[in-house]
Amino acid sequence: MLAYARQWPERVWAVEGCAGIGKHVADRLVADGEDVVDVPAKMSARVRIFATGQGRKTDATDAHSIALVGVRMSGLRPVINDEQLEVLRMCVDRRRSLGEEHTRKICQLHKLLLELIPGGAKTFLSAAQAKELLKKVRPTTPAGKVRKAHARTDS
Repeated sequence: MLAYARQWPERVWAVEGCAGIGKHVADRLVADGEDVVDVPAKMSARVRIFATGQGRKTDATDAHSIALVGVRMSGLRPVINDEQLEVLRMCVDRRRSLGEEHTRKICQLHKLLLELIPGGAKTFLSAAQAKELLKKVRPTTPAGKVRKAHARTDS
């Protein structure tokens, strides 16, 4: 694709969704020294509707509307290779993921404690408090024993 495009010395690549699905294509083009602009999905959708008279999305109409936005609109965000920004983005994604995982584990533990202890446990529960509660639980059924084992690994 690059070899074909190099026959035009003044070129700019218009990629939709450079922060999402188009990120990998845009990053590769920038790494190859190409100029890339990010086309917002809403803008290309508007152009597609006005150009075709209907909102049907096909690869050809999508590519055409993205190209029209890239050529005709000024002020589109250029895509740059910013390593520090990428590192920050990765750290933020990791922190968000850890928070979501923590919340999921707490909810799972509360569900298990509700099934093991009549009335469940208090809303704000530390790991030490959960362990103390579990020490007092003596399940008699096989399902109860598995619940306790799972709760013990979650706390």
